Amino acid sequence: MMARTFWAAMALTASVAAAAAQEDVITVVHVEQNPAVQEFWEDLAKKFESANQGVDVQFQYLEAEAFKQKMTTLLQSSDRPDIIYSWAGGVLRAQVEAGVIADLTEKLDPAAKDMLLPAALDAFTLDGRIYGVPVRMTQVGIFYNKDMLGAANVDPASLATWDGFLKAIETLKAAGTTPLVVGGADKWPLMFYWSGLALRAGGSAAFEAAVAQEGEGFAAAPFVRAGELFQQLTALEPFQSGYMGTKYGASVGQFGDGKGAMMLVADFVLNGMKANAADGVGIPLDRLGFAPLPTVEGGADEPNATLGGINGWLVTEGASPRAADFLAFFMQPENQRMAAQKSFYIPTVKGLEAELANPIHQVISANLAKSTYHQNFYDQALGAAVGAVVNDVSAELAAGNMTPEEAADAVQEAYAFEQ
Repeated sequence: MMARTFWAAMALTASVAAAAAQEDVITVVHVEQNPAVQEFWEDLAKKFESANQGVDVQFQYLEAEAFKQKMTTLLQSSDRPDIIYSWAGGVLRAQVEAGVIADLTEKLDPAAKDMLLPAALDAFTLDGRIYGVPVRMTQVGIFYNKDMLGAANVDPASLATWDGFLKAIETLKAAGTTPLVVGGADKWPLMFYWSGLALRAGGSAAFEAAVAQEGEGFAAAPFVRAGELFQQLTALEPFQSGYMGTKYGASVGQFGDGKGAMMLVADFVLNGMKANAADGVGIPLDRLGFAPLPTVEGGADEPNATLGGINGWLVTEGASPRAADFLAFFMQPENQRMAAQKSFYIPTVKGLEAELANPIHQVISANLAKSTYHQNFYDQALGAAVGAVVNDVSAELAAGNMTPEEAADAVQEAYAFEQ
C-alpha cells in the first residue's frame, strides 16, 4: 500500500515535496526506551526525508512518567510537538476536548480502516471521529524466567490461578529466590495488579457499570476484592528489596539480570530489558515464559478477557502539514512488517501475525485475537486525574497504608468528581 492511500487527498511524491523545499521540521515525542526501536524509527524517518526534500523529522524520547508530566504543558505551548505518543482512553479525550489534537477523520482513506484491526482503530475514535493512528497492542500478564522457576520446582501451569500464583510465590521464597520484580517508584506498574485483579474479579461488566456510575461505582465489591487479593500477595513480601524506590526502567533491568523470577507487566518489558539489562539483552526468549492474568475463585467467567494497551500516534493542532504524511509512510505495511520481523512490537496492521518473529509476541497475538474484552490501562482509560489516583492507591495498597475499601472509595470519589 502506498502512503497516499492511507490518507485521502494527500500526495507524498518527491516532486510535490520539492515544490515546498523550505525546511519543514516534524517533531515527534515518544516514550520508547529501546535503542534498537529508536534506530529503526529514525531509519524510517531518513527514508521519508530522502523522498521529501526539505523535511526534517526529529524524535525526542522521554521516560513514561516524564512524558505524562510534561505533556500537558507541551501541548498548551506555542511550540507543541507535531506528533505525540498516546495510550488512547480518557487522556486522549481530555486532549481532544482541550482542542490540541487534530481530527484525522476526513484525511483517513477508507481503505486504511480495513487495513487496521477494528478494536485498535476504535480506541482512537471518539464520538465517531478519528483522532489518532493505532500502532501496537499490548497485553499484561506474568513474564517468568523459566530457569528460575525450574530451579525452585515451580510449574508454570500453576500461575493460571490466583491461589496457584500465591503458592508459587511461597515456593520461590522458600528456595531463596525473589519472586517478583516491580518498579514501585513509578506507581503505575503496581496498578497492573489492582486493575488486573478487578478485571478477573468483576469482568467487563464491573468496569462498565463503574464508568456508568451504576450502583456503587468503583467502590463496588469487585474493586474492593481486587484490593483484598492484592494485599494477600503483598503480605507475602514478594517483591525485590527497595521496590518502592525503584523506577520502572531499573526494575526491568533487574528482571533481565535475573534478580527476580517474575514480573506482572505488559509486553513492552521485552524492549525495556534490552534497554536496561546489564548485557543489553536480558532473558533469552527461549528462557522467557508468559502466563495470562491469573483467574480468581468466584470471579467473572471471562478467562479470555485481557488487560493491556492500544498505543499509537496523535497529530497535534497546528502541526506541520507533513506530519500526517510521515505517519502514512510509517504505517505502510512493509514498514510495520519489518517491526514485526524485528520483534519490536505487535503491529495493528492486519495480516502480519505470521511475521511475528518473537515467540512471546506470537502467544500474545493469539491471546488478543481471541480476547472477548480488552481493558485499556486504568490510568489512561479513566483520564489523567483519576488515573493518578488509581496509581496512588495501588502504591498505598502495596505499602499497606490503605485498606481495600479506602482504595476503592478513593477511586470512586475521584471519578465522581470528574463527571
